[in-house]
Amino acid sequence: MMAKKPPKPAPRRIFQERLKITALPLYFEGFLLVKRSEYQEYKHYWTELRGTTLFFYNDKKSTIYVDKLDIIDLTCLTEKNSTEKNCAKFTLVLPKEEVQLKTENTESGEEWRGFILTVTELSVPQHVSLLPGQVIRMHEVLEREKKRRIETERLQSTSPEKDRELMEDYVDVLTPMPACFYTVSRKEATDMLEKNPSLGNMILRPGSDSRNFSITIRQEIDMPRIKHFKVMSVGNNYTIELEKPVTLPNLFSVIDHFVKETRGNLRPFIYSMDEALETKGFPVTSLK
Repeated sequence: MMAKKPPKPAPRRIFQERLKITALPLYFEGFLLVKRSEYQEYKHYWTELRGTTLFFYNDKKSTIYVDKLDIIDLTCLTEKNSTEKNCAKFTLVLPKEEVQLKTENTESGEEWRGFILTVTELSVPQHVSLLPGQVIRMHEVLEREKKRRIETERLQSTSPEKDRELMEDYVDVLTPMPACFYTVSRKEATDMLEKNPSLGNMILRPGSDSRNFSITIRQEIDMPRIKHFKVMSVGNNYTIELEKPVTLPNLFSVIDHFVKETRGNLRPFIYSMDEALETKGFPVTSLK
């Protein structure tokens, strides 16, 4: 029986939204069955390998990931014998957990194993049962990941005093914003959520000053309600002003917190293009 054809990549609009949210290059993608330590059973995810992180989506068309796994500190990858026909199973052994992965066919299992080991070990594994073209792709990914790490290290080691002005000029490049961030006022954010409920119900926007932020949400319990939350910049972290304040390392984690705490009832408000905002009468200003 012939192996299933690999799934087609996501449409360009979805790809662009995911790139904007994750701010990491896409190396490989496909369906995976995933079982983490907190899962009772395997969960079926559309999965993307970006940099050294696996991003998990409920389906192929979702732009917001529901979970992610940093594999840069991978200790080892162990293969497991599967009793299921035409199926590959392996375990990612990490310092704090072991994650079980299962693929829909053996060929995609070899690909996932190969790409994961390539980006974590920074070398293409020798013993993989793949076609020459697939191995060439791994070598290309290897070069991209090496360059990415060099650039990341360079940015992290740059003297803040020496390049403060450069950092300010290009803050939008070095610190990408979540896709649901819009430079709108409190009232404009409320109007956007009320007039376009199908696009999401949570907007990240600038705060009353240039340093902090606010989140505007629209919840439908008994009746639609609009709420606003302050997100304060504290050092290198961000604190959500709740009854019990929550401090997180970046704005992406802030959005993740609201999504996960409401079990997906809160969804980032995302337009596919800024022009769509302008056609509806909402101002869109660049961060540049």
